[in-house]
Amino acid sequence: MSAAKNNSQRDKYRSALRKEINKDVAKLTLDSLSSMENLEKLARYGEIVEASATGILIKVERKDFVSKELRSNLNIDQLIGKEVFFNIHEMDLEISGKIARTKFLGKTGFVIAVDYSSDSPEYWRECLMDFLPTK
Repeated sequence: MSAAKNNSQRDKYRSALRKEINKDVAKLTLDSLSSMENLEKLARYGEIVEASATGILIKVERKDFVSKELRSNLNIDQLIGKEVFFNIHEMDLEISGKIARTKFLGKTGFVIAVDYSSDSPEYWRECLMDFLPTK
């Protein structure tokens, strides 16, 4: 009987922790987006829009690009295929991957799709999906 009581208490605490995270307003941000090739900083800031087990979508505003060339272009396809790494601020987690595609969003900036590299921990990929709001 005490085992059942311990399980119910543990479940109560687990659900209490989940309730504290308001996924509708939760936002995961990047400290920077950098090239692995030459360690050049590509963007100062970014916001994670969506994550899956294989990749992540990052929204970057035009003003957050470090390079004047990237800030002044409407097309950032020159980044496709580039190996990058970024630090997710709220999780203090560094993840690497390869830029798969980009999309211009108009005045709001760009969305950059990054496919995770093989050395990105699977556990953290799943945690990312749990943190983001469900649509």
